[in-house]
Amino acid sequence: MSVTDLPTLNAILNLVSTIFLVSGFVSIKNGKRETHKKFMVSALLSSTFFLTSYLIYHYKVGSVPYPYHDWTRPIYFVILIPHVVFAAVVVPFIVLAVWFAWNEKFAKHVKLVRFVFPVWVYVSITGIVIYAMLYR
Repeated sequence: MSVTDLPTLNAILNLVSTIFLVSGFVSIKNGKRETHKKFMVSALLSSTFFLTSYLIYHYKVGSVPYPYHDWTRPIYFVILIPHVVFAAVVVPFIVLAVWFAWNEKFAKHVKLVRFVFPVWVYVSITGIVIYAMLYR
């Protein structure tokens, strides 16, 4: 695997994270706490692998400009800008949500994830869209 393969790997990891996140959500809504826990730990791990791969790629390659100067350019930036802001902001809140769950402070966990979960899903999905627009 070379550095040029990392964007595809990152998109796959974002897809996997999204699947785990949604599966964890469905599990907890169905009262399956242990299944929820497994899915959410898996989402955390796949997102951690994504972040590691993403940082390695951009360390090696730098910034990748959007290559098209057509009607898709403003759409790309409308998706990219909130994606970047939310991705940067959500990480410490994910850590805090995990800490609350780990320490069985479930009331605080639930209160926090009402906001963190949709942002995390949004970041994962828009990461796939950005990949498709930038590399495909």
